[in-house]
Amino acid sequence: MSRDHRRARRGAGGSFRCRRCSLDVPLDAPGTAHRNHCPNCLWSVHLDRTPGDRAADCGATMEPIAITVRGDGEWVLVHRCGGCHALDLNRSAADDNPLLLVRLAVRPLAQPPFPLEHLTALI
Repeated sequence: MSRDHRRARRGAGGSFRCRRCSLDVPLDAPGTAHRNHCPNCLWSVHLDRTPGDRAADCGATMEPIAITVRGDGEWVLVHRCGGCHALDLNRSAADDNPLLLVRLAVRPLAQPPFPLEHLTALI
């Protein structure tokens, strides 16, 4: 996606339209310097190589696939690009949908990657 195309996708008043849920998202994000995902659905677009540089050429949508927690307790979204399959870590923002954040956090417990019966064989 070209830089001109990215600029055109920005709305008036410092916002962008989410490509997943169509919400008009303000660029200002409480708790982070660079808004890089929709606070409603948590999806993103592959725009950055490093946070805030807008230097990636991919431009595909990025699915939130997990949550990780830093040592200081900060929650970080793990996004996977639907185009090039790159993984990115994105700081959560104070206005992110708390229900979706918790759903991502408990997904490994609700949908384990292997049958739980196999744990008893290890004991």
